[in-house]
Amino acid sequence: MSALPPAAMRMPAIFVGHGSPMNALDDNDYTRFLHSWGQSLPRPRAILVVSAHWMTSAAIAFGAQPASRTIHDFGGFPPALYALSYPAPGAPALAQTAADLIRSYPAELRSDWGLDHGAWTVLRHMYPAADIPVWQVSLVDGLDGAAHYQFGRELAALREQGVLILGSGNIVHNLRALDFGTPDAAHASRAWAADFDAAVAAALTKRDDAALCEYQHLNGAALAVPTPEHFLPLLVVLGAAAASEAASTVFQQFQLGTLGMRSVQFG
Repeated sequence: MSALPPAAMRMPAIFVGHGSPMNALDDNDYTRFLHSWGQSLPRPRAILVVSAHWMTSAAIAFGAQPASRTIHDFGGFPPALYALSYPAPGAPALAQTAADLIRSYPAELRSDWGLDHGAWTVLRHMYPAADIPVWQVSLVDGLDGAAHYQFGRELAALREQGVLILGSGNIVHNLRALDFGTPDAAHASRAWAADFDAAVAAALTKRDDAALCEYQHLNGAALAVPTPEHFLPLLVVLGAAAASEAASTVFQQFQLGTLGMRSVQFG
């Protein structure tokens, strides 16, 4: 049985480029955009986050704790960052509802996670009151883009119940190729980052979902996506979007030269 009655309005599905954990503290074009984006969206009844920073193996996992701890899953940052918390309520009943929707892979409930920085550093700007129930769903190690796209298709029904499906990662993410000291800019500092971001943007515009699921073949992919975890949340969100829904780029920027912050809304 659904944990929520049907909502009057289908919620969007969104992908957010989250970038450095320091965005949680910084006042910049990106964080000001997040604040305005949260205000412009219909208020969700709950939020399901698929973050680059939670990956499981034997099953796709859903966080089912009644209250979510704030996970500081990073090192070497200023003490002020570790002092931040995002005490949003959890959504254990909805976690069960979501797990029941998965048919393509084993699903399980977990109470040992919380909100990692892919979730809370974004949400504290979009929904600073931390008063909306939030839970996370994991990525699955070893499964390809098409499998994660299928997870999105299976979870899409949650949108009809007032749930905002939020993917958090980065379309271009190569920590070995950051250009520290480079100011935030509309254009990447390296051609391969610009090429891959442009190829993804073109595929999104055409809703060429198959090409995005096979992102490894896009121009610049080898350097732009050396590991898949920051790209896969986009594919879950893409799967949750109806074929008739256009992909709207709502923010586009590069931080540290090559870190792609493109953010996308469906619906």
